[in-house]
Amino acid sequence: MKRLLVLALMNKFGMLKDDAKALTKIIERAFNGKKEIPDEDINKEIRALFYELQREKILKVKREEYKERGKILRRYYWLLDDEAIKEEAKAIKEKEDESEVYRKISKNSWLFRRSYGS
Repeated sequence: MKRLLVLALMNKFGMLKDDAKALTKIIERAFNGKKEIPDEDINKEIRALFYELQREKILKVKREEYKERGKILRRYYWLLDDEAIKEEAKAIKEKEDESEVYRKISKNSWLFRRSYGS
């Protein structure tokens, strides 16, 4: 999932690979190997990041209602949206494949183009 998240962040935000890897590490640290984390367990900086990722459909929120002392309370959990991440990662893969055409053109062709166009 780590690789897919890096690709999804690169595609969604136009990030460089190193920046996407760094952001992925922050997200992984926040989740600490868990599938979901309670909103009350994260600090305000991570929460702000998570809201941005939620707007871009990378994360989603699950709400749980429970009773305590006769009151109905709500608890919120953050989850990675695996399907959306896979879709975004696939989209960037398709873009990478488009550039493959230019890699297949020989260096001599590029040199010829440069001398011809000058």
